[in-house]
Amino acid sequence: MNAEPADQIRLLDVQALDVRLSQLAHKRKSLPEHAELDSLNKDLSQQRDLLVAAQTEESDTQREQTKAEQDVDQVRQRAVRDQQRLDSGAVSSPKDLENLQRELTSLAKRQGDLEDVVLEVMERRESAQERVAELTERVSALQAKTDDATGRRDAATAEIDDETAKVSKDRELVVASIPADLIALYEKIRVKQAGIGAAKLYQRRCLGCQIELDIAEVNEVKAAAANQVVRHENCGRILVRTADSGI
Repeated sequence: MNAEPADQIRLLDVQALDVRLSQLAHKRKSLPEHAELDSLNKDLSQQRDLLVAAQTEESDTQREQTKAEQDVDQVRQRAVRDQQRLDSGAVSSPKDLENLQRELTSLAKRQGDLEDVVLEVMERRESAQERVAELTERVSALQAKTDDATGRRDAATAEIDDETAKVSKDRELVVASIPADLIALYEKIRVKQAGIGAAKLYQRRCLGCQIELDIAEVNEVKAAAANQVVRHENCGRILVRTADSGI
């Protein structure tokens, strides 16, 4: 393939812009905020799960407490009615009086047992409420850190994207000034050679693979016409000749 020396030299400009685009893409992908957010989101998810579990426990104990208090109230009301019957003198039969007094004693014990249950449930509910408060604070703190890291990541990403857009525009302008067949060859090689399709020949060394040309290769390059597109035998990249190629 033949191409004007100036067009070949402009390939180095395209290559430099492609290297910069690759650097920007790597920088965007490897922002420290990504790893920070992964860790924060993992912690946040775990703490939220714990919070939901604590809230569920608090809700369950609230219902349990309400039920236990209702049971106490029912026993208390029944005991009040029985006491009122006893005090009214309406019950005259000794046997009925004995049964009524026995029931009052049983109700008093039942009420005491139920009140103990209420106290036990209240303690568990208080513990659950404290757990909810603690976990709510943890979640809030983690959310604040996550929001901060997200803001920093978005700002850094926006800055990188702005530069990427500018470099891409510059690349389009340079590419438009180079023959399409030369760009096509460059792109084909670049895909195969780790993003480097054209390399400067500097002091008889290919700056793409950093290998110095042997005497036979040097003579071949010397013999090539100025407009001939030369490729390095070792790496296959386009060798761009300049004033400091040492040829």
